[in-house]
Amino acid sequence: MDAQIRVAEFIEANDLQAPAAYRLLDTVSELGEVSKEVCTSTDYGSDPEAVDVPEDELGDALFALLALCSELDVDAEAALETTLAKYEDRIEESGDAGSGE
Repeated sequence: MDAQIRVAEFIEANDLQAPAAYRLLDTVSELGEVSKEVCTSTDYGSDPEAVDVPEDELGDALFALLALCSELDVDAEAALETTLAKYEDRIEESGDAGSGE
């Protein structure tokens, strides 16, 4: 069973439905917590090699993003495949995965 289905089933089973706007806010909030962990573990960037983010914080962010995908009827795996193909094309064309913007 894929992760997005597991998240959707968990949300349904526990009556945790929320509109997409709230799912987005939750995703941003969880990413903020990941950022806080990076800031504190690296002494606000002075020791970038010391990055330490607890697994559960990354899990919270992933859960929130998968819940957002489900709420928007977006297949997360298909979206990832589309993005990987886009990056591969960019690398082939320009030697860089960035958009150049």
